[in-house]
Amino acid sequence: MASYHKPESKVVQELRDIANKLRVDSITSTNVTKSGHPTSCSSMAEIMSVLFFHTMRYKVQTPKDPSNDRFILSKGHAAPILYAAWAEAGLFPVTDLNNLRKIDSDLEGHPTPRLNFVDVATGSLGQGLSVAAGMAYVGKYIDNAPYKVYCLMGDGEAAEGSLWEAMHFASKYKLDNLVAILDVNRLGQSEPTALQHDMDTYRKRLEAFGFNALVVDGHDAFHEASETKGRPTAIIAKTFKGKNFPNIEDQDNWHGKPLGDDSPAVLEYLKGLIKNNGAIQLIPSKPVVEVPPTNFAAGVKLSQPPNYKMGELVATRLAYGNALQKLAAANDRVIALDGDTKNSTFSDKVLKNTPKQYIECYIAEQNLVGVAIGAACRDRTITFASTFACFFTRAFDQIRMGAISQTNLNCCGSHAGISIGEDGPSQMALEDLAMFRTIPTATVFYPSDAVSTEYAVELCANTKGICFIRSSRPNTAVLYKNDEPFAIGKSKVVRTNPADKVLIIGAGVTLHEALKAADELEKSGIHARVVDPFTIKPLDPEIIQHAKAVGGKIVTVEDHYPEGGLGDAVCSLVSEEKNIIVKKLAVRSVPRSGPSAVLLEKFEIDSKAIVKAVNQILAA
Repeated sequence: MASYHKPESKVVQELRDIANKLRVDSITSTNVTKSGHPTSCSSMAEIMSVLFFHTMRYKVQTPKDPSNDRFILSKGHAAPILYAAWAEAGLFPVTDLNNLRKIDSDLEGHPTPRLNFVDVATGSLGQGLSVAAGMAYVGKYIDNAPYKVYCLMGDGEAAEGSLWEAMHFASKYKLDNLVAILDVNRLGQSEPTALQHDMDTYRKRLEAFGFNALVVDGHDAFHEASETKGRPTAIIAKTFKGKNFPNIEDQDNWHGKPLGDDSPAVLEYLKGLIKNNGAIQLIPSKPVVEVPPTNFAAGVKLSQPPNYKMGELVATRLAYGNALQKLAAANDRVIALDGDTKNSTFSDKVLKNTPKQYIECYIAEQNLVGVAIGAACRDRTITFASTFACFFTRAFDQIRMGAISQTNLNCCGSHAGISIGEDGPSQMALEDLAMFRTIPTATVFYPSDAVSTEYAVELCANTKGICFIRSSRPNTAVLYKNDEPFAIGKSKVVRTNPADKVLIIGAGVTLHEALKAADELEKSGIHARVVDPFTIKPLDPEIIQHAKAVGGKIVTVEDHYPEGGLGDAVCSLVSEEKNIIVKKLAVRSVPRSGPSAVLLEKFEIDSKAIVKAVNQILAA
């Protein structure tokens, strides 16, 4: 144990007083709204008191100052005590706490960045530590700044695998600026937690993951993390749910319930525990070093434009790697993260050329996305997380929470669809477009050649919200000149004739199949207009005009299941238009291994299937 000078007894008492004030605030605010988690707040009251009024260094009036220590409340249901801590610190009036959970208040049931002191939304348990690890990585290796990152978790969420993915990451990268605090209050939502108060098992597990693990009485004080070097620290706090609530403390069946009629007696007891009555005022300490802000307002550009030859065969996944390396060369705040697929997604080009801007997250996709979200917080970096597109489905909850967090996160999923070939269905992303299209803040790119892929990467770096780029494994022909302009929500007409009778819309490999089909159709006197949508969300409304120009007949073809992909996006776009019909070609059953061309034919998304579909829709 590092040498530590315990605070004077009057300071310790003031911290205890603040803890009980936070309990009072949590009870009062949840009573007003008649909902919330006061007992979950109570178990962590001393932890919050010591953190916010003794340990953390931050500027109260500018919570997102880049110099500040960071705090992530992973157990987001304890939001009332987080709000109370900031109010008691002086950010806003304590009386505002009575607006908890009201429709016109930003003091929501779980924290979101609508509040200026919240970096990410929490409440889906097990995610906070990954975000905190991303923040800590940036602090140690990119900002090179002394701020610390504190993440407070509940013991119930220790059952989540993503938490242990984050533990592994934090230990691997020696994040000694990260402090994980586990509030072990023994009780879950519906029954006691698996380990209850088996503190020794918690300690052994955390030590096995490479943490400096300290078991403390969470209702007293804690230290040592500031002097630990070369590894992260874990404070394992033995606490009690409903601490200092007479007849409620450590009792089951009080999760998520305001105290109601039991409040007067509990409040009277808590107020009786407050001794100093504000005689000592503890003021949060300021940061020791000023960290300069970042500024991406001017935009981030590729260091060099695309450099391909028309007709050259280049996989869009390779073009993604080329563009990412160019962005990283142009701005040292662009970072690439991958989950041990970097030699397939080609994010390894960043590792080879600017290694300090690459983070290997290994095969732990939930943590990959969580770390990327944390790294992007406070606009410290522009993050690109890459893996096979199918594996992002494993991290859908992190992506969903990223939208609620107002995060700027860029994801690139390679090896999309059956066109990957022999690897088989477990590696084939056939749901990814549907998944990302449901995200309210998402922009979904599906570039069809190397040039458009490079510009998609540049656009992602300058677009707010969550961006997803779908890239393909096969080599496909370059369709566009190197200086072709691209914009979000703007499609490209790649083949047109005044006599067009049908509109074919494809993306990625199917756009190239559509062009082959158009060649075949022309031999029989049928002219087809072919459109590359570039972005699936938003979809270009000009597609409606193209459809009307050809008589209202559309064929969509996609290397994706029929639900939620390109075809559904087009159907949604034209749904209120008269006299437009859409025929969707998609992968309609679970695929199998085989050569790419054979699979495209078998599952009827190749040029032959398109020709057949066009003839059918024209004959209807």
